[in-house]
Amino acid sequence: MSEVNVQRLKGMTASDRAALVRRSENDLTFFLGKVQPIIDAVRKEGDAALVRFGRELDNAESLTKETLKVSNAEFDDAFGMVDAKVIEAIRFSIENIRSFHEEQLPAPMWLKEIRPGSFAGDRYLPINSVALYVPRGKGSFPSVTMMTAVPAVVAGVPNLCVITPPGPDGKVDAATLVAARIAGIEIVYKVGGAQAVAAVAFGTETVRKAQKIVGPGSPWVVAAKRLLAGVIDPGLPAGPSEGMVLADRTIHGGLAALDLLIEAEHGPDSSAWLVTDSERVVAEALEALPKHWARMSEMRVEFSRTVLSGKSGGIVLAESMADACAFVNEYAPEHLEILSTKPFEYLGDITEASEILLGTYTPVSIANFALGPNAVLPTSKGANTYGPLSVTDFIRRSSIGYVTSKGYPEMAAAAHTLGTYEGFSSHVNAVSEMRDQYLKD
Repeated sequence: MSEVNVQRLKGMTASDRAALVRRSENDLTFFLGKVQPIIDAVRKEGDAALVRFGRELDNAESLTKETLKVSNAEFDDAFGMVDAKVIEAIRFSIENIRSFHEEQLPAPMWLKEIRPGSFAGDRYLPINSVALYVPRGKGSFPSVTMMTAVPAVVAGVPNLCVITPPGPDGKVDAATLVAARIAGIEIVYKVGGAQAVAAVAFGTETVRKAQKIVGPGSPWVVAAKRLLAGVIDPGLPAGPSEGMVLADRTIHGGLAALDLLIEAEHGPDSSAWLVTDSERVVAEALEALPKHWARMSEMRVEFSRTVLSGKSGGIVLAESMADACAFVNEYAPEHLEILSTKPFEYLGDITEASEILLGTYTPVSIANFALGPNAVLPTSKGANTYGPLSVTDFIRRSSIGYVTSKGYPEMAAAAHTLGTYEGFSSHVNAVSEMRDQYLKD
């Protein structure tokens, strides 16, 4: 199948290798220019701009200022519109996600006696307001609602909202509303794209201003976050989906191809690679792909074909599994599956991946929806410096210090010496005999 991009690492130049790890959002030049006018309009016009862009960009002709916020009736109606099995799956998944994230919740405060009479520690408080972005353009994603809402609620954020694009009918995806309510959020705004980021950054007549925004989005959303980083905390970099399957010789290539398509079907701007050292696995994967495509919807086939035949997806043949693991680390994928009968043998060699799923029974599908770990993950090599979305993304930490009269003398002596060396007079004065005199008085 010539339509699938197959690359061999052997003999590849440094520039060719660099091209393999490049993501669609690496160059946002086009989007930055288009997004700035949208941001400016929202800042100046507020709700009027949100309604206009909702009609123009989301084809929501019925959207009005009065309907920008989801009503209680719409929440109630959503439960009647979603199949009972779907609602049960949402409840099941939220229970698992909550159980996982509750383990991440730190104690409200800790103090350690650093020296006799001198104490230091940390205090944790939730961020006051956070907006949760849930995309919709290429599908509906109640799973993103679950993954962003649950850790935020567990963290205790007092002011939470979901922002998500309206459909052509001017309404929010019903399952997204079900997931939001079950997770504990009742404020949802019908606004998406760059205009949504601007809305929560500045606030409008309807949309409440937030201190932070989290959640994955298109390059339009990523560009808006970048431009507004000085106004609102943009959270971890979460752009178009990325998936990588690392498969060794113990695996049938058809299974690897099955999982390769998971992230490839998200959209034409996704990235998806199968990495292996086996010619047989490559051949079996190529043979299996048409069979898998035959059981997918036309839209998802188109998306995944575009990815696997383009610059952001396909199959990479390495000389060895050591070479394959090295390429995985160079790529630093969002989602990584290690397909092997002995996956833990490779775990130690993988140091750069946002999510690592081990073995033949842990496809990205399970992790994306139901297992518990967060599926909102850093993209575009963000795994080098970021981790998955977690409770700590919704918490701010303050350092606590407390020095008693017993501990003061030796602490003051060290501070006096270092303050003198660095030339800070007031630092020195604050721990000199001047303080001693005030304390005596």
